[in-house]
Amino acid sequence: MDFDVIVIGAGPGGYPAAIKAAQLGAKTAIIEREWLGGTCLNCGCIPTKTLIAGAEAYQQILHAETFGIKVGKPEIDYPAMKTRKDGVVQNLQSGIGSLLKAHGVAVFEGTGSFQDANTIAVKSNDGSSQTITGKNIIIATGSTSTVPGFIPKHERIVESRAFLELEKLPESLLVLGGGYIGCELACMAAGLGVKVTIVELLADVLMLLDKDVRQVVKMHMKDSLGMTLLTGDAMEDIQATDAGVTAKAGDQTIEADMLLVAIGRSPVTDGLNFEAAGVAANERGYIEVDELNRTNVPHIYCIGDVSGRMQLAHAATSQAMYAVEHALKGEEKIEEVVIPGVIFTSPEVALVGLTEMDTKKLGIETNIGKFHFRGLGKAMASNETEGFVKIIADKATDRIIGAQCAGPHATDLISEMVIAVREELTAEELGNTVHAHPTFAEIWMEAAHALHKACIHAPPAR
Repeated sequence: MDFDVIVIGAGPGGYPAAIKAAQLGAKTAIIEREWLGGTCLNCGCIPTKTLIAGAEAYQQILHAETFGIKVGKPEIDYPAMKTRKDGVVQNLQSGIGSLLKAHGVAVFEGTGSFQDANTIAVKSNDGSSQTITGKNIIIATGSTSTVPGFIPKHERIVESRAFLELEKLPESLLVLGGGYIGCELACMAAGLGVKVTIVELLADVLMLLDKDVRQVVKMHMKDSLGMTLLTGDAMEDIQATDAGVTAKAGDQTIEADMLLVAIGRSPVTDGLNFEAAGVAANERGYIEVDELNRTNVPHIYCIGDVSGRMQLAHAATSQAMYAVEHALKGEEKIEEVVIPGVIFTSPEVALVGLTEMDTKKLGIETNIGKFHFRGLGKAMASNETEGFVKIIADKATDRIIGAQCAGPHATDLISEMVIAVREELTAEELGNTVHAHPTFAEIWMEAAHALHKACIHAPPAR
């Protein structure tokens, strides 16, 4: 064989898999047809968060007088924001290329296509092709935005990738889909002054969150950012012209300059020809794997979005480590199941473990501890008092089985609770752990005390 490991796809699952394999002494190749870093780096996580950071900076300047700072009216230069976004992406992309080179990974630019279970043909963008073979193969081709057939094709109708490439934001925007992608981009646009309307078929937006948590985000969306949320009805009769986009949601007629479609992701398998290797996929097109990330062909693994499991970059990276260790060392470690979710709305939201909704479905009796940011000294000092955290503990054992946070720095704060859930800490143990003051992180200690009705910085529970 030419290589010990061949990785197809260089996203947040693929390139870490290649580097890990090289670290373990394997002769490794990686195939990528578009850009190193995949969707996450180039048209997903990183560009979105870079633009969100710009929107947050703009909002901070608008409210600078709260801190006793007087400034003139700020002006948004969106082309400059996009240039900065592109620069961040390029720097990180170059960094991945340098890492792969430093570890001796052979990089092939083109589309990888199975010829048989060990042979991959790489077709370059210029039409040339070459064939390589591998003892172990890892599929990490990711996912792409789903755009249903009933959506008209028009330049005023875009999915997330095209939206992030706009040189100018529209004055008004319809967003089809109230999941995390739709809500993140909607908050970014609204934070920069765009009039935004979200249409969600389900009963509410961000349905993976408990009702009390998503209520914090919804209130900010509507009251602070001026967004309109239409839930419980499908978007129908979509019409796009050079003048704008119109549609219906229930009995309402809605219109805007542009429509952003954000209703889900689909696996990227075009050109992969995985059937030639005998690899099986399910009815939705996702490649099926076992708990060790193996497909039905023992030496072919599949990680990340294309496997149809949790579609998060950090989940793909974790899966990569376990897949490589099994392929090269035979270590049968079951992949991590305690995976945090982070949503960069305004305010941020994060969660890990079971939600209250989950525990009710499972019949688990729980104790709940909450603490609001408005009761935190650091939050008051920083004028970031919106939202709260929640700890969910098993009533019988006091073991922490879930946590959620809606408020400032939620996406960073959740890491402590990932450790708490993974290591099966009790709420008492967390509450007894000394947290530095004044910090945002001490809110978890307060919530742990609140769970036992022993919180010092909150009035007695009724």
